[in-house]
Amino acid sequence: MLYQAQHSIIADKVTLEAGSDLVFPTHIHNSFEIIIATQGKIEITVASKKYTVSNNECVLVFPNQLHEIKAETHAKHAILIFSPQLVRAFSKKVEALIPINNKFCLDDFYLDKIIKLNAKQNIAELKGLLYSVCGAFDKNADYSKSKGDKNNLLFKIFNFVAKNYKKSCSLYQLSNEINYSYVYLSKHFSKHTGISYTEYVCHFRINEACYLLANTNSTVLDIAYNCGFDSLRSFNRSFKSIMGITPSSYRKQQTNTKG
Repeated sequence: MLYQAQHSIIADKVTLEAGSDLVFPTHIHNSFEIIIATQGKIEITVASKKYTVSNNECVLVFPNQLHEIKAETHAKHAILIFSPQLVRAFSKKVEALIPINNKFCLDDFYLDKIIKLNAKQNIAELKGLLYSVCGAFDKNADYSKSKGDKNNLLFKIFNFVAKNYKKSCSLYQLSNEINYSYVYLSKHFSKHTGISYTEYVCHFRINEACYLLANTNSTVLDIAYNCGFDSLRSFNRSFKSIMGITPSSYRKQQTNTKG
């Protein structure tokens, strides 16, 4: 199994990829992924379910769902991967759920919008498109409660961080929580994700902070503490290292974009 860190730890990230003859092994990431067959047939396995899509049919993969892609020869595709932060209301609604059927159809209007998506697109317009797509999926979707994969160690780690990021959630605490050796957990996580556990926790917290900065009036200090940082200084340093700007500048940038 391949863990795609680049699609899991960057707030507000959107990736559009198009091509043909795609074969991608079983992988996982903490983003939504829409896979569209624009020509020919593509077989997509999500968890243990197999779907065959063609003629602009789509599959919506939820965050942390294992999936695999196999396209027939000359089959063409478009794949849109986007952070849950960009559709926060929808992602919060379904965070403890998984779709019974990941396959759905989109109107030509939205398919055309996705395929022509521009990396420099206005954030409000982009969010509007993503919410519309998620809404189209949700309209006819049935869900079941997500049980995760209790035998998958990465799932256990992801769940621990999601539940404990607002407070101290060190690797030692994780070790005690799930009864694994500290050394083994460190090596296992790095091997399967390409980053350290500490890096993942920091990125997770910054993702949450980005949402609060853009969508609440909480002070930067309150946001820092609410996201698990023990000081404003460490928050500012980590935020700038990951996002390239200070929290205050990020908030101003988001406010200007919305305006």
